[in-house]
Amino acid sequence: MTIDTIPAREIWFLTGSQGLYGEDTLAQVREQASDIARQLDDAEAIPYRIVFKPVLKDSDAIQDTILEANSSEACIGLIAWMHTFSPAKMWIRGLTKLQRPLLHLHTQHNVELPWADIDMDFMNLNQAAHGDREFAYMASRLGISRKTVVGHVSSPRVQAKIDSWARAAAGWHEIRNLKLARFGDNMRNVAVTEGDKTEAEVKFGVSVNTWSVNELAEAMDAVTEEAIDALVAEYEEQYDVVPELRRDGGRHKSLRYGARQELGLRSFLESGNFGAFTTNFEDLGALQQLPGLAVQRLMADGYGFGAEGDWKTAVLVRIAKVMGEGLPGGASLMEDYTYNLVPGSEVILGAHMLEICPSLTTSKPALEIHPLGIGGKDDPVRLVFTADPGPAVVVSLADMRERFRLTANLVENVVPEQDLPNLPVARAVWKPAPDLETSAECWLSAGGAHHTVMSTALGREVWEDFAQIADVELAMIDDSTTTSAFVNELKMNQAYYRLAQGF
Repeated sequence: MTIDTIPAREIWFLTGSQGLYGEDTLAQVREQASDIARQLDDAEAIPYRIVFKPVLKDSDAIQDTILEANSSEACIGLIAWMHTFSPAKMWIRGLTKLQRPLLHLHTQHNVELPWADIDMDFMNLNQAAHGDREFAYMASRLGISRKTVVGHVSSPRVQAKIDSWARAAAGWHEIRNLKLARFGDNMRNVAVTEGDKTEAEVKFGVSVNTWSVNELAEAMDAVTEEAIDALVAEYEEQYDVVPELRRDGGRHKSLRYGARQELGLRSFLESGNFGAFTTNFEDLGALQQLPGLAVQRLMADGYGFGAEGDWKTAVLVRIAKVMGEGLPGGASLMEDYTYNLVPGSEVILGAHMLEICPSLTTSKPALEIHPLGIGGKDDPVRLVFTADPGPAVVVSLADMRERFRLTANLVENVVPEQDLPNLPVARAVWKPAPDLETSAECWLSAGGAHHTVMSTALGREVWEDFAQIADVELAMIDDSTTTSAFVNELKMNQAYYRLAQGF
């Protein structure tokens, strides 16, 4: 049983033209534009339906189509292409009402110019080179945020860029409709897990509310022994269960309680249509264990999660799940814990008390039980593994008083230099770009949170596209970053976002 990460979603393909060229030319426009849309729809790199819409020739049709897109539950974004020359004043009424992400595709039907055959009929039909400039001028004049992609739709590079934007549009659609349940409040006296939940709903659309932990305990009490039996059998099939947790082991009851937690949590979240949730070891109420295994498995099924009441990270995990659907890799709550500072071998060891998602590994996790030493409850069960080596990105979301800031770092997960036999939690070890010293200096300068989402499925472009769609600051740390330039960028960002708010 998994949460739907990508329900049926559509991207509408809009083609601009006008009635000046006559019906014969417009018939060719329709044929060629529908073929471009079909090529995108057939592209394996793009995970959503591309829906061709009738060619737009006047301001009424443009406005009606955009209003229809705004109200469509299925439409998550629009691709616009000016096949011929669509006078941009026709687009004013529609663009000023646009509420969906926009991608401006600057392409043409043919790849190569038919040099020997070009005549004025061909020129009239193939005018995107200046028709798209007319459209882009109006979009720029109106301040319409969009992504611009240039090239033929058969190009893998073009398809990859459209894919990144489409995934970001899906993330935006998800956050606009996301409901998040907090079981208890956030960890006491911690700053970064606090936040303005009202402003988050204004800015992003996500609804964040709190439920008593004992309401979760009631949902757990309703779980049947038969359901627990079935889930325990699933655990034994999927994981390397340590002997003491097996059916004949001395601590099997703890595993059954972990199963009860998972079933109760899942029931509560499904009944409330929640896509993300938080817990807090300081507020466990009637719970006997801090949920570990249950949280890990729910994240693996697509739910967002944040520890210690960190709802902002729970939101990031959920949208990373949605944006990365179908790609190799995964997404998880992550926390920078400690460093290896040996010159030439600098790495970060990340983990959490219990809750790292097994989507970060292709290995078979061990299902173990260990003392927690915090929270004052029974020893919790958890999955233990090391994240697979490979590229990843860590991203945090923080309140900066008048705005939110995404801070991101490109990293490379690596195999630990030595075994970690006494570390009883799932973990990742990574080299941050451009190096640990610069990465940490920049992250601290940006006020990036200690909780992050780690995604091994998504690259930087999806996060850049999401930040543009959401109109939220993104401070990116990569191979070319220097501390001085990064700090100056933060200052410029601060000025821009404050001025952009107006008075």
